[in-house]
Amino acid sequence: MNNIRNFCIIAHIDHGKSTLADRMLEMTGTIEKRKMKEQLLDTMDLERERGITIKMQPVRMNYKEYILNLIDTPGHVDFGYEVSRSLAAVEGAVLLVDATKGVQAQTLANLYQAIEHNLEIIPVVNKIDLPNANVEKSKREIIQILGCKEEEILEVSGKTGQNVLQLLEKIVEKVPFPKGEKEKPLRALIFDSKYDTYKGVLAHVRIFDGEIKAEEKIEMMMNKTQSDVIEVGYFKPNLQKSDKLSAGEIGYIATGLRSVEECRVGDTITTLNTKVEPLPGYKEVQPMVYASFYPLEGDDYNFMRDALEKLKLNDAAFVFEPESNLALGRGFRCGFLGLLHLEIIQSRLEREFGINPTITTPSVVYEVQLASGKNKRERIKIYSPSEFPDPSEIEEIFEPFVALEIVSPSSYLGAIMEVMKNTRAEYLDTQYLDSERMIIKFDCPLTDVVTNLHDDLKSASSGYASMNYEVKDYRPYDLVKLDILIAEEKVDAFSRIVPREKAFSEGKRIVEKLKDVIPKQNFQIALQAALGAKVIARETIKAFRKDVIAKLYGGDVTRKKKLLEKQKKGKKKMKNIGRVSIPPEAFLSVLKK
Repeated sequence: MNNIRNFCIIAHIDHGKSTLADRMLEMTGTIEKRKMKEQLLDTMDLERERGITIKMQPVRMNYKEYILNLIDTPGHVDFGYEVSRSLAAVEGAVLLVDATKGVQAQTLANLYQAIEHNLEIIPVVNKIDLPNANVEKSKREIIQILGCKEEEILEVSGKTGQNVLQLLEKIVEKVPFPKGEKEKPLRALIFDSKYDTYKGVLAHVRIFDGEIKAEEKIEMMMNKTQSDVIEVGYFKPNLQKSDKLSAGEIGYIATGLRSVEECRVGDTITTLNTKVEPLPGYKEVQPMVYASFYPLEGDDYNFMRDALEKLKLNDAAFVFEPESNLALGRGFRCGFLGLLHLEIIQSRLEREFGINPTITTPSVVYEVQLASGKNKRERIKIYSPSEFPDPSEIEEIFEPFVALEIVSPSSYLGAIMEVMKNTRAEYLDTQYLDSERMIIKFDCPLTDVVTNLHDDLKSASSGYASMNYEVKDYRPYDLVKLDILIAEEKVDAFSRIVPREKAFSEGKRIVEKLKDVIPKQNFQIALQAALGAKVIARETIKAFRKDVIAKLYGGDVTRKKKLLEKQKKGKKKMKNIGRVSIPPEAFLSVLKK
């Protein structure tokens, strides 16, 4: 056990984690030169195209007489939970900072988590081979946040391999070996899980105590699922079978289970009928944003359900359940960690299954305190505007607030404050990392963060600002349900929950947008935004007009009136029979601000 080192690489998105991992695999001879390709640990096509890591990936390397277990983690704010789980499975972390960009928001968020887990932190400046690298400035920023000495910071280049061997030496020297006893009963932490067609659910585990072999009976401590172990082994990075896994090691257990639900991430595995304390750090991942997906054709409903189930097998954070809607038919309400997560699920549906769903407005989870009835003083959760209770029954509405940190060059302070003025954020504090970079802290409603804030900040700061947020608490706010009526029929897919003071401007924006995208009919269509029974904004789509009096020449005016009256009656009749068809692009255009 003294020769094992478990560590992960933490950094902001696009700071070179996967490239550095490639060089380590190459230099330790884990992968043959001919099989080497860029971003080897990023297994999805989507990850390679976007240049981001979505799923963390463990790998085992041999260096001299040591066994090094590396976990490559994602850098985007939406996947912060993935990072926290990988930190719980290791003893050390390589803190990677891009020499061209310096310390950014996610670097800080991940660093604070690593410090909380008492990990040994090795500071590294990456991409020193680039012409615009500012190594000295990056070092100053690291010293500012970590309080280390300058000589402790390594300068490496993941691309050329410069100083990567020194980094491996430092990992062996600084990262403590895992503590744990082989004689004790088994305790293994599940830090990830994946579905395999032949072996069932593969639990990616870190063994803290005891040993595990194939054919032993195991139990998940939180949801009491039991199963027989089919095989155990390591990641090289492909699965490599072994006889057993012992305390301190990282590997996989093939459980034979048919659903990832039964093998929850963060749970503790132990052998059947043993009494042990579960490992700390288990929390169920909570989706932050909900949106509904509807198939364009009703016949595709079952096909889409199968597709979502397949995606869920390898993504424990994604949840969905069936729902139906008058305007859109049958579909699914899906929960995501954030808008990037939503985008990735949407891209995967499109690529892997050829499905282009209609997506309703993403919304966050609200809590409503009811004023009367048997549920008095009880808070209920509201996942979509259609579940919103009658306003007379509501005593108070609570919405989720987040602690938001924005890291940016100080020259963009004015532009960032201007962006934040359009949200309901409360300014807390500004700290300066050095003379050129700062951290601005806000308390902000989650709704304002998930809509467009990331893109707005990037635009305002020429792409230099980065943000990180975590949910803090629920706070009361005066919120109302905004309904959209098309031809006097309420369309649930356009409903949304908005602050009372923004209801008018939001209602006006939606009806104006709809006027542009809904095609004209043979009758006039009223588009209305309403709070309850009160209409607050209206636009009208004019009807196609046929000139029925063109054929008249001369004669009395009453003949013209008679024909116009006849036409009016016909239009009224059509209006009662005809339903307005809403094109799918109307739903998407309303989402985009």
